[in-house]
Amino acid sequence: MTDDMAAGTPVETVAVLADGQRRSLYGFVRRVRGPVTREEAAAATGMSAKLAAFHLDKLVAAGLLRARPESTGETRKVGRKPLVYEVTEADIRVSIPERRPDLIAEILLDAVLTHEAGEDARAAALRMAHQRGAELGARERDRVRPGRLGPERSLTLTEATLERSGFEPRRTTPSELRLLNCPFHQLAQREPELVCGMNHAYVSGFLAGLETTGVDAVLAPRPGECCVELRAGQISGGPGPGAPARR
Repeated sequence: MTDDMAAGTPVETVAVLADGQRRSLYGFVRRVRGPVTREEAAAATGMSAKLAAFHLDKLVAAGLLRARPESTGETRKVGRKPLVYEVTEADIRVSIPERRPDLIAEILLDAVLTHEAGEDARAAALRMAHQRGAELGARERDRVRPGRLGPERSLTLTEATLERSGFEPRRTTPSELRLLNCPFHQLAQREPELVCGMNHAYVSGFLAGLETTGVDAVLAPRPGECCVELRAGQISGGPGPGAPARR
């Protein structure tokens, strides 16, 4: 347990996150990756500043956030400086952000079971990762029935689905979606080339299954983040790793 967790036990922390509004606030502060005011948090999650402050203080008490006075460089004559909130390095036994060792295990198992003649292990893993991503994209398309998808709508739908899958997507520009969390983080530390390749294939497969247009998944590794970015308006370089060849 870290010093940041001293304010709350792991059980208390999990109980705090059982509340949907607190999860929403905590997720917003995580995605910003910098100090936020209660007004900013409230606006982003659709609640009043008073209610946001109540939930933010609960997250501070549980050790998930820290609060400090805002550093504006200005001297206030009256009253205190407003508080800003930041994430801590809390080490808790629930997965926040979400990790998906079960998914990557299933992909690797299926790759072994469906291994094709002349195919090496890495190629089989990439093929299966692309297939599993495509299945997810096709299910989402059947659920939403969006019709023809242009780049902007493609990114919006992709953002919502990858959020549920644990990638913590963040729209950094109207045409770029960064993935702040790698659901396969622990294995990526051991074998980054393979796992990042599978991640890329999975997200590329999702885009194919969703039948997006004008959006590409590209490898863009950054420390502490997923290795994949989604960019609109790019010239596609092909069907992506692990995709079946076009005939």
